[in-house]
Amino acid sequence: MTYPPSGGTPDPYQPPQPYGQYEPTPYGQDPYAAPASGAPQYPPAGQPYEQQFVPSPYGQPQYAYGPQIRTNGLAIASLVCSLAGLVTCISAPVGIVLGHVAKRQIRQTGEQGEGLANAGLVVGYILTVLGVLVAIVWVGIVIFAVSSDVTVT
Repeated sequence: MTYPPSGGTPDPYQPPQPYGQYEPTPYGQDPYAAPASGAPQYPPAGQPYEQQFVPSPYGQPQYAYGPQIRTNGLAIASLVCSLAGLVTCISAPVGIVLGHVAKRQIRQTGEQGEGLANAGLVVGYILTVLGVLVAIVWVGIVIFAVSSDVTVT
């Protein structure tokens, strides 16, 4: 399929172009360059991105993003230990303790992670209650089996 040069008459036997008329880019022009209409200019690949700042009424520039607030490590550990309780059956209570300590630290320091600590607490309590119920059932089965008069021959 041949394209007519810019400004030429199109071939009437060729199907129409779905994206409009093809116009070759003159050499030396970047086809991906931003238009001159004030669109944002991005740095070339491999070049560092300069931080954008918002002027402050106090004369010192304020950056457009806020300070990075750390996530409490004990909140993460609380959720991990609580979820590990599905496999280990013992770490869910550890997740509960870590969750309470993490919530106290979050209130004091203002760190992030309260949702993680809450999730660790909820999962830890649920798995601990289920573990205690399963243990009670097994103890009941063992006591019933030992105290029954049924003998196996």
